[in-house]
Amino acid sequence: MTATVVWITGATRGLGAGLVRTCPYEGARIINASRSAHPDLENIRFDLGEPSTWSALRESFDKVLDGFTGKRAIFVHNALFDGSTGYAGEMDERLYYRDVIGNSAAPLVLADWFLRAVGPSSGYESGILLMSSAAARMPIEGHSVYGAAKAGVEHWVRAVRRERARRGTGPWVVAVRPGMVDSATTRREAELDPAVYPMAPHLAAAFAAGEALTPDDAARDIWAAMPPPPDTSVLLFGAPPSGAMIGKSASAASAVETGR
Repeated sequence: MTATVVWITGATRGLGAGLVRTCPYEGARIINASRSAHPDLENIRFDLGEPSTWSALRESFDKVLDGFTGKRAIFVHNALFDGSTGYAGEMDERLYYRDVIGNSAAPLVLADWFLRAVGPSSGYESGILLMSSAAARMPIEGHSVYGAAKAGVEHWVRAVRRERARRGTGPWVVAVRPGMVDSATTRREAELDPAVYPMAPHLAAAFAAGEALTPDDAARDIWAAMPPPPDTSVLLFGAPPSGAMIGKSASAASAVETGR
């Protein structure tokens, strides 16, 4: 049996693909859950905006972890529901609804399923890594749902980390703000109309200044911090785009939020 199994949602591009390429666990069994198949991995068809597809990931958790005797099992929720940038009350209502379901509800449901599949006495290291964003703290016009979703993810981690500590058992849980990563999503957003997404000029300027992290560099930083310290809820890497946090200082690399 493989010593390490890692599920990564959205492993076919961007940061997800970087996490696959830089995975530090030799011989790890990596399972991709996304709308697109990865050419080199096991694949689960999974669409954040379609809750009917989520159960396939739960079935994989249950099947793989039933009687698992390996060394570690990790769930990385990296995927996001993309293409829904816009002002509340103005954007396409169907996309707005799918944004709420995919970015707010899905992370909490999927993480809960992984907790249940691991169980209270697994005998191996287990962990849940949920991708977050500076939008969890910084109000970004055009990303009202996304920001609220990431804030919710981080608060879930704070609460569940305490629950795991009180129970004295895993999995460890952590949220990660990876900084600005050069991806198809951020490139697309940098080209949006500022009337719809005022952050666009800041993203474009950051790209021009070479501030964006490559997916592989961001992924290496994240893996190097795993497992997280037991008192850590949110790991912060990189910084928001220049000028994006008016009147506030950007996050220093490798900062952590502890005890909260």
